[in-house]
Amino acid sequence: MPTTDSLTSTARWRTLDIVTCAVIAVAFGIVFWAWNFLWAALEAPFSFYPPLRAVIYGVWLIPAVLAPLIVRRPGAAVFTEGLAAVISAFLGSFWGIMVVYQGLVQGLGGELAFASGRYRRFGTGTAMLAGAMATFAATVFDAFAWYPHADWLTFRLPFIAIATVSGAIIAGLGSKALVGAMQPTGVLDRFPAGRERRRI
Repeated sequence: MPTTDSLTSTARWRTLDIVTCAVIAVAFGIVFWAWNFLWAALEAPFSFYPPLRAVIYGVWLIPAVLAPLIVRRPGAAVFTEGLAAVISAFLGSFWGIMVVYQGLVQGLGGELAFASGRYRRFGTGTAMLAGAMATFAATVFDAFAWYPHADWLTFRLPFIAIATVSGAIIAGLGSKALVGAMQPTGVLDRFPAGRERRRI
């Protein structure tokens, strides 16, 4: 069981942690900006069943999972996802300043998953839970902010459900796979994720 001292140590942010989260946020802020165009382009192909477009939703939640898996600091999900949303808005998001508020909501959803394990659980299950919770928070926000007149049974609930699965797989498993791919390269050696590799 983690001690109070170890939990306090985990909560301390280093300059390296801040820079790493910022780099992830900038990179994915650009990805978000590009992903917005794909999202818009897929409206017509998925017109036969609009909620199904949510299968690609998980990409928007990767920073909320990837950053905490790497730096393992409280607040990493909110900080990184929120900053990525700011970058996306700065580049010209279709949704304007609202995307920043949504980014913070998304980050909070991911944060709660890691907080539930007291920032000591970073396995596949926690990553998938973080991806699912971040996406659930995001799509509930969508349901009220962007689709207030859509029917709950035919659109909003299926949209939330499909997107949440997408978040668990793309953001959750995807982020875990990215960390696993980076571990052998040594770039994570100054983080707990890298030290895990050395113990295996």
